[in-house]
Amino acid sequence: MSQLKYLLTLICLLSFADVFAQRDDVGNYDYDREVLFGVNKNTNGGLIGGFVVKVGTKITDDQLSFWAVELSNVKNPKEVRYNTVLGNSYIFGKSNYLYSIRPQYGREKIVFKKAPNQGVQVSVLGAIGPTFGLIAPYYIEYAVNRLETVTEQYNPEVHQSRFNILGTGSLFQGLGQSEFAFGANAKAAVSFEFGVFKSNVTGLELGYMLEGFTKEIPLIPTTENRQIFQSVYFTFFYGFRQ
Repeated sequence: MSQLKYLLTLICLLSFADVFAQRDDVGNYDYDREVLFGVNKNTNGGLIGGFVVKVGTKITDDQLSFWAVELSNVKNPKEVRYNTVLGNSYIFGKSNYLYSIRPQYGREKIVFKKAPNQGVQVSVLGAIGPTFGLIAPYYIEYAVNRLETVTEQYNPEVHQSRFNILGTGSLFQGLGQSEFAFGANAKAAVSFEFGVFKSNVTGLELGYMLEGFTKEIPLIPTTENRQIFQSVYFTFFYGFRQ
């Protein structure tokens, strides 16, 4: 239901932007290429959902084509983080991470241009591309008894008591045992640019992402695992034009 609310908000924003596109007081932009760097927050991610690099090329005065690469940590909606008696945190029941690498090709349409050094520019965009998923094991530190602890991938048949979990493994532990999953992704979004200087770009992208894989991704073995993930996201971006 929350994703539906976000989608309805996006549709309203698109309609609002289309009304403003009828204004005549638009600026003149003489750039040919832009390079953007973004930090992402989405409904399938944590505090920071991922990162993106985007390179756009001007086709006409109000259209651009672009290539982008996104790196995102995809989570199961049922993940719950707990704290241990030692003050560490972990996700009970989680067996794997899913890292999505998303090369994308897309088109962007400027529906409201801003003056070169003021105002807000509004664009709509869409992109598609393959997804390369990295399924990395999620390690926990588990107390076998009062004297012995082990660090290993979570197994619901072995690690049945969450009170025996002391924390998670070290960063990148088990990355060499990762598996790959292949898929595809598509997104639609509206972009707001707030840059003061014509050569710099600062703004916000709000959109909807759909991603699917050729197999189910076992993030939490004891719950329903998915092949298809959908999310609403926003990305803060900064870059430059030339």
